Amino acid sequence: MILIADSGSTKTEWSLLENFEDIRTQVTSGINPFFHDTSTIIAVLNKELLLEKDNIDAIYFYGAGCNNPEKTKLVKDALVTVFDCTNISVASDLLGAARSLCQHKAGIACILGTGSNSCYYDGVEIVNHVSPLGYILGDEGSGAVLGKKLISDILKNQLPKDLAEKFWESYPTPPTEILNNIYRNPFPNRYLASFTKFLAENITNTSIENIVIEEFTNFITRNLLQYPMIYTSEVNFSGSIAFYFSDQLKKALERNNLQLGTIVKSPMQGLISYHIRKVIF
Repeated sequence: MILIADSGSTKTEWSLLENFEDIRTQVTSGINPFFHDTSTIIAVLNKELLLEKDNIDAIYFYGAGCNNPEKTKLVKDALVTVFDCTNISVASDLLGAARSLCQHKAGIACILGTGSNSCYYDGVEIVNHVSPLGYILGDEGSGAVLGKKLISDILKNQLPKDLAEKFWESYPTPPTEILNNIYRNPFPNRYLASFTKFLAENITNTSIENIVIEEFTNFITRNLLQYPMIYTSEVNFSGSIAFYFSDQLKKALERNNLQLGTIVKSPMQGLISYHIRKVIF
């Protein structure tokens, strides 16, 4: 049996493959070694993951924050403790997205979810990468930054009055509580990203669509245009933000003369195909 995990800041999607035919899936809380230590990850897995933990031949874990040896070891130590398996590979969620979207071909792979990221993938490994820098310094086009932009515009009276009224009807929360959730409570990136639901529900409003397209343009300018091969490569996307705001993403790419490849909500199906092909061939 092979266990594949794709973990972002908000959720982790698991797929257990037996004989490459019987596929069982489950979703648990997000696992990120920048926010969780080994004991916390172990507790999440023991409490939430109901899939079989014994007789697993290999585990492939792709996760946000798993981009250096220290953080990778932290996650691997937790997996070794919970599972009856020693063949464990831990890699970044960006490599997972690249393998899912491009398989064994070269291309540009991007993540637009709670956070954002991008790379040039040569068909085997990531060979060029612009650091996303997180939602405070970067993460352009992500759910967290889109939510941040929306909240900022609402609280600074930058949106039309009728739209602001609609927002407060949807979220009858005092501004002080919103600020408390952002500045004092854990996982403010998840909290900010939750407001993308309002953006999606009101995307036909010009002011809302402009926020989304402008932020996607920022992602393109500050990330994608730094790749030398950007104008000759397809640009592929994984993540809920890319999926649900695909029309606005297409507009932003077209305005920058970039070629869109594939958009998927989750990289899991592509990862299953990648690992099955790798084993068979």
